[in-house]
Amino acid sequence: MEAAAEAFLRDGYSGTSMDGIAAAARVSKQTVYQHFSSKQELFAQIVIATTSQAADPLEEEARALADSQDIAADLRVLGARLLTMVMQPGILRLRRLVIAEAGRFPELGRTFLEQGIGRTGPALSAAFERLTARGLLQIENPALAAAQFNWLIMSRPVNEAMLLGRHDPPDPADVDEFVNDGVTTFMKAYAADR
Repeated sequence: MEAAAEAFLRDGYSGTSMDGIAAAARVSKQTVYQHFSSKQELFAQIVIATTSQAADPLEEEARALADSQDIAADLRVLGARLLTMVMQPGILRLRRLVIAEAGRFPELGRTFLEQGIGRTGPALSAAFERLTARGLLQIENPALAAAQFNWLIMSRPVNEAMLLGRHDPPDPADVDEFVNDGVTTFMKAYAADR
C-alpha cells in the first residue's frame, strides 16, 4: 500500500498501473492482485487508511469537547489540530487526487468524505448538542454548526491549497490566525452569553 500510495500521488490515478505498483513494491503483480482485486479497490483502501489515520484522533477530541469548561480555548486547540492534520502534504495531495477522479469514481469521493469529515462532523455535532444542553452554547442545528465551524477554520487555507497547488503545511502563525478568527466568529454566533 505504501508503494501504491506513492505511485498514485506522484502519477495520478490514470497514470498508475498495477505493474508499476508491483515493481515499486518489489513483489509480483500476482501478489498485488492476491491482496486487492483491482486498482480501484487498492486506491479505495489507501483513501480509507489515510483518512482514518487522520480522523481517528480528531473524532475523539471532538467528542471530548462535550465536557469542556472553556469552549473557546478548547475549540482553538481542536481547530488547530484539525487544520494542521488536513493541511499535511500527503492529505492535500490525496484530496486533490480524489477530487480529480470524483467524476469517474464518485464512490472514492464519498469514501474520503465519510472517513474524514463524515466522522468528525457528527462527533462535533454531538458535542455541540451536549454543550447546548449544558447551557454553554445556543445552537438549534448542531450539524449545521459543526459544518460551519469546520469551514470557518479551513475554508481559506484548504481552498488556497487546492486551487493554487500548495503542498507546504501552513506557517504556525497562519494556523493561529485562521483558528482564532474562526473560533471568534463561531462564539459570536453561538455562545450562550453573546
